[in-house]
This record gives sequence, C-alpha cells and structure tokens, in this order.
Amino acid sequence: MQELFFNLDFFMLLFLFGIAFIAGFVDSIAGGGGMITIPALLLSGISPLEALATNKFQSTFGSFSATYHFYTKGYLNLKQSLPFALLVFVFSAVGTISVQFIQAESLSKILPFLILLFGVYFLLSPKISEEQRATTIHQGFLILALACIGFYDGFFGPGTGSFLMLALILLGGFGLTQSLAQAKFYNFSTNVASLIFFALGGKILFGVGLVMALGQFIGANLGSRTAIRYGIRIIKPLIVLVSFAMATKLLYEQF
Repeated sequence: MQELFFNLDFFMLLFLFGIAFIAGFVDSIAGGGGMITIPALLLSGISPLEALATNKFQSTFGSFSATYHFYTKGYLNLKQSLPFALLVFVFSAVGTISVQFIQAESLSKILPFLILLFGVYFLLSPKISEEQRATTIHQGFLILALACIGFYDGFFGPGTGSFLMLALILLGGFGLTQSLAQAKFYNFSTNVASLIFFALGGKILFGVGLVMALGQFIGANLGSRTAIRYGIRIIKPLIVLVSFAMATKLLYEQF
C-alpha cells in the first residue's frame, strides 16, 4: 500500500486531489492544467519523470470527462472529429518516442512567448465568437497544424489545449465553445497515446494517479458545464488569464 501511494500521507493525497480538481476545472475551460498539477506532484517528492507520467495518467480522466460532457450536450460531432483525433494520436505517439532521444530545452525557452502571443490574440481579436464562420483556408493547413500539435504534446506538452483551440478557431473557423469541445477530444486522444508509452515504461504511480484522476474527473465535468452555461463570457477571460499566468511562470523559472 505504501508503494502504491509513494509513501504519501493522507493530507498530501487530499492536497493532490484538490489540486487535480482545480486543474481539471481550469483545463476544461482554458487549458494549462498541467501547469498546476506538475509542480504539485514535484512538491510531494515524486521524481520529474514519474511526475510527468502520473500527470499524464490523471489528466486523461479530466480530458475524457470534459469530452463526454461536451458530446452529450451536442457540441462535439464524433463522425467529423474522429479522423483528426486519430491523426493527433499517431503524432503524439511519435512525439512521446522522440522525446527519449531529443533534448527539449529549446522548446522550453520559446514556449512562454508562444503562450503569451496566444493570450494577447484572445484578448484583442474581434474575430472570436460563439458562431462558426466560413473559412477560405485549405483544410490541409488545419491537418498540418493538428499533426504538429499532436507531436508537440507527446514531445513536450504544456499549453497543448490552448494551441489546439487556436488552430481550430483560426484554421477551422469554429466557434469558441465548439473549438473548446473539439480541443478536449483531441487532447484526450494525445493523452492516451502518451499514456500508453509511459505505462510501458513503468513510470506511472497508479495509486497517486487514481486519487488525482477522481479530482480531475469531477473538476473537468464542472468546468465543461460552466463553459457551456456561460460561453464566451467566461471562456475568453479565463483563457487570457491562464495564458498570461503560464507565460509568467515559465519566464520566472527561466530567468
């Protein structure tokens, strides 16, 4: 039992449950949940690789919970979205394998600036709305963008949900809530791909992960309900806030 829960006491497990709940709520609306859960796992004394693996395990439950709720409310067309989900799954698996051989330090240096630009775009762009719009951009560009983001999530990860939403809005012409629903589905697909390889490597702490998975599932369900109820009024401000917070945190860690 001690090995199952990594010798963590009840109060630390309760803390991780609460952190996962908050992360699931925020991630289902604006992305960036990993920025909350990974530091908490490291704080509990878990090694970096096991923290990444366990985080991927528990976050999979959150992305599934949000995806399921968006689907039941009619914001997700599985027939239309499934080919893209398979695409990001494959490229996420390739990214997960590649990260074992390639250093990711260069990505960590430019990531905060990319996330900052993402937040500024959402803050200032008048094009973002709840309505789907026609786009003259060839679908091939959306396919290429999703493939790159899928690879990125398996290779590195932070901000994947945000990048997925941006691609779906700019290149796919989807409305805000609809793009959020699809982003959670694709993020669930990339999570599963990475999870398989982390599980094969024996790096997941399943006891800790299941405790956090419960918090993630509940938080993500509540967050997706909130996103559907309030729409752009809560999604856009929270995306901007989370993006600026993620960029600030990453820049602080670097400098």
